[in-house]
Amino acid sequence: MPDSPADRIRAFIGGRFPDITFTDDEDIFALGFINSLFAMELVMFIEKDIGVTLPNEELKFDSFRTVTAMASLIGRQAAGSRP
Repeated sequence: MPDSPADRIRAFIGGRFPDITFTDDEDIFALGFINSLFAMELVMFIEKDIGVTLPNEELKFDSFRTVTAMASLIGRQAAGSRP
């Protein structure tokens, strides 16, 4: 079974910040190791590697604060793109 979007996001963040631990519901910006530049990297990762296009109106910090929020965003966008 393929990795879930949350698993893939966790792995992406963990690969960039291997010494940091966080839960899926922790605000990664509040933890202090994520900034707005990395948020844009997350957008590119989601669009390129997960294959979900994110419309401009969804590009809000709140959508990227937690792994759970990002996985929910991906789920909403994927559901909206189904015929």
